[in-house]
Amino acid sequence: MRGNEVLLIQRGKAPNKGQWSIPGGKQRLGETIVQTVHRELLEETRVKIKQPALLDVVDVIMPDDKGEIQYHYTLVDYQAEWLSGECRSGDDADAVKWVSFDELNSVGLLKITREIILKAFSNYAMK
Repeated sequence: MRGNEVLLIQRGKAPNKGQWSIPGGKQRLGETIVQTVHRELLEETRVKIKQPALLDVVDVIMPDDKGEIQYHYTLVDYQAEWLSGECRSGDDADAVKWVSFDELNSVGLLKITREIILKAFSNYAMK
């Protein structure tokens, strides 16, 4: 987060290719979750962060047209403050941008993504 803004990426790969989302990715063997948060954010957005803190853990289960499970992700969401870097898309992100609280409705987020971001804004406001 940077003031009243959250950093979003436009997904470059399935699932939800083209959808605006929270930056993230797969944890590497031997890497702590906090190391993953720092690495993925830097790879996808070129931004460095400080004070990452656990925000939520969410299961996302996506069926295909036949009702069979196509994707199942357990997302470990962290909230952090911007430290440095101008955002630029990289790695799995087609685009990246800072979005203010007031602009959230115009981005077209998935319901679960919006809920997580609103929780982050709520936590940030309590600081």
